[in-house]
Amino acid sequence: MNFKTNLPEIATLRSQVKAKANLALDTHFHFIQLVAELEKELREHMSETTLERVWGYSTRGYDTVSRRTLDVLSRYVGAKNWDDFCQSLRNKSGKESDLFLTNTLMASSLEIGAHLLIGWQPDRICEIKYLGNNRFEAIRTENSSIKPGDSFSCILFEKGRELYMDLFQRANETGEPNPNARYVVGQQNGLTTLEILKK
Repeated sequence: MNFKTNLPEIATLRSQVKAKANLALDTHFHFIQLVAELEKELREHMSETTLERVWGYSTRGYDTVSRRTLDVLSRYVGAKNWDDFCQSLRNKSGKESDLFLTNTLMASSLEIGAHLLIGWQPDRICEIKYLGNNRFEAIRTENSSIKPGDSFSCILFEKGRELYMDLFQRANETGEPNPNARYVVGQQNGLTTLEILKK
């Protein structure tokens, strides 16, 4: 049985796996590292491409994930299986799953040309445009060292959590982005603003 990756429970699972593994999980190498972590802790083998589907990192456009994958990741964060993980969420305040439902956004769910507004403390605002293939360009900024024309890659935005911008490239830089160029915002309090702007 397969599940849609946009379920709020899966968003919560992604967040918990990311926190435990201490990996940004937004590059192919990170998923290779997660494979090694799962094999070490659970003695479960899973390919990095399978894991990338959970995070929407797959370039093939997959939007579902198998129950076995969810069972393994649930065990990794301390549950018996996927059903047990979901039950534990239901036993907690319902606000937790609502939070991820309304304040988590995956790049794969956006249409090319969509505009997002992101913000972080103390007064930073940035309007970005989706270029496709998990790539964004800054259109308008306020009180930030990010400037219009700067671009970056990102697969997941979560309100209340820091945002890692991979392959960060200044507007005046030419050629391919530096694979080691990363920019992080909201390190203390995460994103305070996350919304899709109407065209």
